[in-house]
Amino acid sequence: MKFLYSHRTRSADGQYVHIRELTDALRARGHDIVMAGPHGEREGAAKDLNAGGGQWRSALPGALYELAELAYCAPAYWRLRTLYSKTQPDILYQRYNLFYHPGVWLKRAKNIPLMLEVNAPLAEERARHGGLSLEGVARKTEAAIWRAADMVLPVTHVLAAKLRAAGVADEKITVIQNGASEEFLSPHDGGAVRARYNLEGKLILGFSGFVRDWHGVDRVVGAIARLRRPDLHLLLVGDGPARAGLEALARDLGIASQLTITGVVQRSEMPDHIAAFDIALQPAVTDYASPLKVFEYMALAKPILAPASANICEVLKDREDAALFDEQDSGDFDTALEALIEDGDLRARLGAAARASLIRQDLTWAGNARRVETIAQMLLGNNSEGDKT
Repeated sequence: MKFLYSHRTRSADGQYVHIRELTDALRARGHDIVMAGPHGEREGAAKDLNAGGGQWRSALPGALYELAELAYCAPAYWRLRTLYSKTQPDILYQRYNLFYHPGVWLKRAKNIPLMLEVNAPLAEERARHGGLSLEGVARKTEAAIWRAADMVLPVTHVLAAKLRAAGVADEKITVIQNGASEEFLSPHDGGAVRARYNLEGKLILGFSGFVRDWHGVDRVVGAIARLRRPDLHLLLVGDGPARAGLEALARDLGIASQLTITGVVQRSEMPDHIAAFDIALQPAVTDYASPLKVFEYMALAKPILAPASANICEVLKDREDAALFDEQDSGDFDTALEALIEDGDLRARLGAAARASLIRQDLTWAGNARRVETIAQMLLGNNSEGDKT
């Protein structure tokens, strides 16, 4: 099959990793992928655009920026339509973004089946963080885009419930979680990473990815200070706006020597870095998200410490394949962390069980490509039947 993949993503964070991993997995299954994004088929360009949208957002007043987002739909639609005419795809696959209508317009103009991947309820998300002026318009157009798709692919069942509440029919919803790539399932040795950062003999608490304040890594810094164990070390593999605050907190608590922040590492180096972890951390989570790092931790058989939120519990089970804590109980995080620190056998058991669970459920990008392929075949069959009537 030939997929026309439409998106509006400029960043090089987990969003673009998701795009690349899924499209690579579909290509590996023999499908053609035509990219339709801010840079057309120059997929690698995203790595240089971390702040692209943010610069415009900070330069324009809220309502004006949102009107610009809506206006962007016109040229984006014509580029998408041109690509459609040039390549004649079978399926239109769109990564949902707020105020982004080209996929729906092309579906209606050309009767092409539309698969819509939804990673977040963006109207709700932006309104919650004070970044939405045209909230009424945003919520109405968001729900309309969701309902117009032939199949909507939320990344969690929590998010699927929000789609149903917006009027999306249950038979048009299929949950497809994030996943891990084959690279993370291959054996990796963290020894070289430990040596690079002088962490031999340390018990490493690890966090991977772009770190923001809401990720809750500050609670890990506080826990290390309270435990007064010089063998503990927090290794943060990545960078982000929370970095300066975490470094300042570690200095204030007298544990600056027990914190290492690597800065951005190449994607290809991430498995070796995670392999160096003794305990893998997801200290907080947005309640509808499917955190990419969790699947990568699972693939590498790392014992995971994460909140017992509904979306995390879709993937992990407390005491079976992870240590989950009650976010509302301030002491539960410390209790769960200490249990993992003190018990190496527990860490090994939970890590092995997490990897086995991921493999059993096929929570991989290859598995997701198979799921997308099956849905696409079903939609094409439905379209053929519809054309005959």
